[in-house]
Amino acid sequence: MAIPKTSIPATGVAQERRAAETARGLDPAAVQREKDVLAEKFKAQGKPANVIDKIVESGLKTFYKEVCLADQAYIHDPAKSVAQAVKESEGKIGAPVAIKGFVRYALGEGIEKQEQDFAAEVAAAAKPN
Repeated sequence: MAIPKTSIPATGVAQERRAAETARGLDPAAVQREKDVLAEKFKAQGKPANVIDKIVESGLKTFYKEVCLADQAYIHDPAKSVAQAVKESEGKIGAPVAIKGFVRYALGEGIEKQEQDFAAEVAAAAKPN
């Protein structure tokens, strides 16, 4: 059975920088660092410890939306997340859909630019043959 092509979330990958497909794929050290930064920020504002914990958890949800592909707003319908769009795609094609990985290239990334000494280049061009 051939799987029909659909406009599943693949087009949303390039929209923003992503660090992982889901929160489970993030480096635990990066998550802990984000927790620490948020906690320090609200401690400095004089918030009570029990409130800080709740604010940090809420802040992590925002962090996940910034760095996890599945939590990103779907480019074709920003009211949905990419994970919701994947679920919808499963229903449309009648088969499981999973994001196995993604690669994001920035404009010009991967293009090796040869390093040149401009002064030496000018001197070589000005040198009589």
